Amino acid sequence: MSHSIETSGPVWSFSLFTEEVIQHFQKGTLYSAYQYFGNKQCVVEGTTGTYFAVWAPNATRVSVVGNFNDWKDGKHPLFVRLDRSGIWEGFIPGCKRGEVYKYSIHGFERRIIQKGDPYAHYWEKKPLTASITWNFEFNWNDEHWMRTRERHNSLESPYSIYEVHLASWMRPDPFDEDCYFTYWEIAERLVPYVTEMGFTHVEFMPVMEYPFDGSWGYQGTGYFAPTSRFGHPEEFMALVDALHQKGIGVILDWVPSHFPYDSHGLFMFDGTHTYEYADMRKGYHPDWNSYIFNYKRGEVRSFLISNARFWFDQFHIDGIRVDAVSSMLKLDYSRKEGEWEPNEFGGNGNLEAIAFIKDMNEMVYRDFNGVQTIAEEATDWPGVSRPTYAGGLGFGMKWMMGWMHDTLRFFKQDAYFRQFQQDQLTFSMMYFYDENFALPLSHDEVVHGKSPMIYKMPGDEWQKFANLRLLYTYMFTHPGAKLLFMGNEFAQTEEWKYSTALRWDLLQFDSHKGMKQCVAALNKLLTSEASLHQHQFDPSGFEWVDLNHRQESVVSYRRRNANDELIIILNFTPVERKSWWLPVEVTSTYTELFNSDHLQFWGTGEYLNPGKLIAKKEKGQSQFSLRLDLPPLGGVVLKRVK
Repeated sequence: MSHSIETSGPVWSFSLFTEEVIQHFQKGTLYSAYQYFGNKQCVVEGTTGTYFAVWAPNATRVSVVGNFNDWKDGKHPLFVRLDRSGIWEGFIPGCKRGEVYKYSIHGFERRIIQKGDPYAHYWEKKPLTASITWNFEFNWNDEHWMRTRERHNSLESPYSIYEVHLASWMRPDPFDEDCYFTYWEIAERLVPYVTEMGFTHVEFMPVMEYPFDGSWGYQGTGYFAPTSRFGHPEEFMALVDALHQKGIGVILDWVPSHFPYDSHGLFMFDGTHTYEYADMRKGYHPDWNSYIFNYKRGEVRSFLISNARFWFDQFHIDGIRVDAVSSMLKLDYSRKEGEWEPNEFGGNGNLEAIAFIKDMNEMVYRDFNGVQTIAEEATDWPGVSRPTYAGGLGFGMKWMMGWMHDTLRFFKQDAYFRQFQQDQLTFSMMYFYDENFALPLSHDEVVHGKSPMIYKMPGDEWQKFANLRLLYTYMFTHPGAKLLFMGNEFAQTEEWKYSTALRWDLLQFDSHKGMKQCVAALNKLLTSEASLHQHQFDPSGFEWVDLNHRQESVVSYRRRNANDELIIILNFTPVERKSWWLPVEVTSTYTELFNSDHLQFWGTGEYLNPGKLIAKKEKGQSQFSLRLDLPPLGGVVLKRVK
């Protein structure tokens, strides 16, 4: 039901903008633009209402329309500032929290368009597309986490990330794509599950408001609002809060690379190319049929950097994973010759995007303690995770796409042929220390005909599960952060579908239950053994032990810190290796911490190594060695105890 709100005139005595604020906005250095733009409930000259501010530099008229004025253009006008900033502002008396609205913009060639508020904190639930006036009302209870999170999020901390798509992780009706749990209901289920599994962090695929489910959130329209599919913004805050109270970090997928052409969104915002490049050689993304932010424009940089800051500041997040960084860095990304123009120095780097990325990272690490930014960057661009003062882009970590491709290629092979392809497995350590790498087995690897993880593995059913347990053992003991997409932890048997829930019913079967328990045990190993994470980006933390058994496809390596040492032995064939000879440095005693062939994991349980393993020199040998049993398609982790 609509209701009337008094028409406002200009209230020049009230404005959030100063000359200094506007200068920073135009230069691209206003990193808290959300404090000025959008809607703000306030009291002006004794009158309660809502202040609105929007940037529309090429508009000739702007007004606020909504249910409260029957969507009548011009009834509640905004007034353009006289400083040529392109900022329109005004105050509507009586406009309260929860009002639905859009901006009616008279733009280029006298076209009248209705746009959602780029800075709105709340939007209507799809398929409706209006913004909603909203101020946050939430009391956080994560003070302890916020004070101490640096020890959870540092580069010497264990990083095991559970990647989650909120709409399809679990649903009230697994097959009803319009049926969702609320943020509260997700928290009730997700927080205990992640705690049980031992993941240290959750990464949410984009939660910023987006119109089309099939985009998975990567085509966003409401950059400053968690999607209303699952409830209001405070409910998402409660989900973050609940994770923090259990000691679990929260990372958000963030998409500053492109945005869709939905009529209510950022595209052609004031009738002209406001947020995107006007030159479609730079402004249009052919892969995703979407538009690229104009990183040269200061107001756009202020919008984007403020957006990154907003989620750290207002939602207490612990990190952002920045999507499609490669497409931002390179002018010729997915473009043929003649479809792009070199930069002023004749190269293919987008200098404006590079400067934006550096500014964003500098802001995050300067203003927030104990957080990380993570780049999805798939090329050999140098210094992605190196500080800007050292010539890098300033990210904390980078996805190790080469490791992912090489590892999956190796594991997909029949076990017999692995003896000829050992370099695919070991090559990662040749360049690992070039960056601070995270090892991703993400959503991208289980869609579009790529098959679920379990069916990438060769062999019969038992061998498929053994292979996958072996892959995870290798992943969790390899240096670097880890990321598993939801469902990978229990060997989902179908490709991921955004419109249906995971196959939780598979956990009734011992094979899938065992896989889940295996991943939980690996998480526990990662977090409890400092040698697996303390020097994960330092060459001192890793050393090959034995790469000389290609024919048997057995590989071993050492992880260590100042106090502890682990040896990992991986057998990539379905042949058991009884009384395997393992060279060690000195006489010492070892104990088995983990064996992927354990009965609990749906292994055989026949090739465990109980008790103490004592290194000694056998007759005719010059080196100390251990004798142990290696399970078929299995991994063993030993710890030196003295």
